[in-house]
Amino acid sequence: MSAAHDNHHENSSLSKERTKIGVIGGGAWGTALAMHASLRHDTVVYARETEVVEAINDPSIRENTTFLKGYKVPEGLRATNSMAEAVQRSEIILMVVPTQFVARTMTDMAKLLQPHQIVVSCTKGISVDSLETVNQILTRVLPEALHTRLAYLSGPSFAAEVANGNPTAVTIASKDDEVASRVQDLLSTNRFRCYRTTDVQGVELGGALKNVLAIGCGISDGLGFGCNGRAALITRGLAEMTRLAVALGAHPLTMQGLAGMGDLVLTCTGDLSRNRTVGIRLGKGEQLKDIIDSMKAVAEGVLTSKSTHQLAK
Repeated sequence: MSAAHDNHHENSSLSKERTKIGVIGGGAWGTALAMHASLRHDTVVYARETEVVEAINDPSIRENTTFLKGYKVPEGLRATNSMAEAVQRSEIILMVVPTQFVARTMTDMAKLLQPHQIVVSCTKGISVDSLETVNQILTRVLPEALHTRLAYLSGPSFAAEVANGNPTAVTIASKDDEVASRVQDLLSTNRFRCYRTTDVQGVELGGALKNVLAIGCGISDGLGFGCNGRAALITRGLAEMTRLAVALGAHPLTMQGLAGMGDLVLTCTGDLSRNRTVGIRLGKGEQLKDIIDSMKAVAEGVLTSKSTHQLAK
């Protein structure tokens, strides 16, 4: 199957099958994905923070009060401080950690994984140290037998809106289309539509590069440059994203799909965008260090801007 853009691959019927899913990472996005998965499957989310685990499991709270306050988790979701508990029981493991922690997290996970399991990276970024995409990090760290069991989830998807059950569409990428199809079957619902592709490089780069442009659009907004300037940045930014992604081996049509244009538009215009928020505050004159220190969650675009600059050279 060719690495076509995501509109070409859609399952017409929704599976009713139940399985076990583990989520590694108890931040806002990890919690939102765990909430979504638990609507159909027996789901456990692993978090390092004891307060996150306790709040999710407490019958009187049932929220991630640290990173995703205000959204009650479904009855089918449990939290744990044990990575082994989340990994060893599960058919599919969603990895949802910041890019700078991917290598360390996957090194720990590798000792627990079995050949039949599927690992789905839900992280958007490029390593600032090695200039590797997440796929390149995973194939370096994981045993070769697991390389064909990897998939990547990306697309326009604010955590709060997924947690709220708002309509969302994402792309599932895997070099093995059977793996992508399996993930698609198990994660798709009437409100969470999954498309699939074999263009792993394009999906990863789209999800990472758009965060850099979102900071730029935020700076424009913070300076009061208006909608015309923002539209120009998005449009010409997509052209630059596409040129860089194609030079690095991506399919150009992927940048026109959910993982490219879709995520770019959302992140550059949405009020829930952490990267756009960083840009707005920069545009209004705040110092980057002060902005980062005041944020609970990671704005991936800050580090990705450095790695993208190096890649573009």
